[in-house]
Amino acid sequence: MAEFETGTVVKAHYKTGVYASEIVEDRGSMYLVKVLAVLKHPQQGDLHNPGQTENVFFHQRKALSQYEKANVSKSAVHLYEDEVPSYEDSLKQALNNLKEKLNKKDDDFSKLALQRVDELEHQYFS
Repeated sequence: MAEFETGTVVKAHYKTGVYASEIVEDRGSMYLVKVLAVLKHPQQGDLHNPGQTENVFFHQRKALSQYEKANVSKSAVHLYEDEVPSYEDSLKQALNNLKEKLNKKDDDFSKLALQRVDELEHQYFS
């Protein structure tokens, strides 16, 4: 596992999202990172029961905000060498990627997840 210095731009996996982030502080087994862009939008639904819609609490999961800080396990942090896109552009692209993936399936989970993503898109950009 590579060690990174403060200020290094990394790809940080946080819950089910992935973010281009800057290392703010080394906290032993974790890094405190500051979000710069969204590379993969978090999945919708109950993470403990993936693909399920009945008898579960179907969560709407937002992406971390621009400059929001999060503690991320060092094992979930990797060097990011691409150009960092703007936060807004990256969020739009991550949402589009998620919607494309969900549109490929015709099941109750994908339909409900798409509904949540549409609601989020409205919140993010209205």
